[in-house]
This record gives sequence, C-alpha cells and structure tokens, in this order.
Amino acid sequence: MNDKQSERIILGIDPGTTVTGYGLITVSGKSPSLITLGIIDLRKEQDHFRKIRIIFEETLGLIDRYHPDEFAVEAPFFGKNVQSMLKLGRAQGAAIAAALYRDLPVFEYAPRMIKMSITGQGQASKEQVASMLRTILSFKSGSMVLDATDALGAALCHYYQSCKPAAAKEYRNWSDYLRKNSDRIKQ
Repeated sequence: MNDKQSERIILGIDPGTTVTGYGLITVSGKSPSLITLGIIDLRKEQDHFRKIRIIFEETLGLIDRYHPDEFAVEAPFFGKNVQSMLKLGRAQGAAIAAALYRDLPVFEYAPRMIKMSITGQGQASKEQVASMLRTILSFKSGSMVLDATDALGAALCHYYQSCKPAAAKEYRNWSDYLRKNSDRIKQ
C-alpha cells in the first residue's frame, strides 16, 4: 500500500436542504478514526438558492480546513416527491461542485450500501448506523444529529469499499491476480 492509501483523510457528506451532515475520518494503515462530524444548519434560511450557495461555501470551508484526500457523498434517496428529489439533487450537486473545485476525487454511495457496510444490514435504521459508528470509531455523542452520523457513515463506507481487492475484471484468473499482487502474498 502506498503512503497516499495508508494515510488519508476522507470527507463524507449527507446532503440536504434543511440540514447537511458532514463527517471526517483519518485512516492510518488499517485504522480509521474520527476527526470531526457536524451539520450545516439551513433551517433558518428561506431562499432555496441561498441554501445551495451556503452548502457550496461550507463544504469548501471544510475542505480548506481539513485537506481531505477523498470525498464520499450519500446519493439522494429516491422517493415519490419529485420536488424533494430536485432539491436534494441540487444540495448534492453543490457539495460535489465544491469537492471538484478543489480537485478531490468524488465517490457516491447509495444509502442502502452505506447501511450495509456499517451495520451489515441494508435496511438498518439511522439510529442503528449511528450506534455502530460510535462503536467502530470509539466516540461518544449525546444528542448527535443523525445527518452528521449519516455523513460519517458515507466516509467510513468509502474507506471499506476502497479497501476491497480490485474489481475482478482487471484480472483474467487467479494466477493473473497473484502475479499482479505478489506484494500481498505471505511467504
């Protein structure tokens, strides 16, 4: 594993036009640990387009403060309300635009994938995800906003997904995998 992969910071975002959650983890070797988590509170802002600007600016601020190496974002949940989906898509786009503006690689994960990677259950509740994150990353939170732990879940999900062996299509067979990954074989 190269230094970039063995020590890195991942910023996770759970986009929303009322509350946008964020969580940052650092990974040293195979040990993820919490840097911070919180929310961008947009409840007092009435103008939808101003909310989008705030999400962009606050995400840029997080990037400039913590210098993450990668950006993981939760994909909008596909509900029946088209207007809600449009607003969530805009919020996600603002956060992604901030990451791209700072040349961060962007990775998107479905809520079900995040839940599965954190709890082992794709149908887990937000509370179950938050509880598991507290256990995995060893932190305490009294009245933590679930949007923040959802964002933290996106960051940790990305870490777990990036640690998987490369996709099978890069290898023709087991011998090809072994030949290309001789550094992973214990003698």
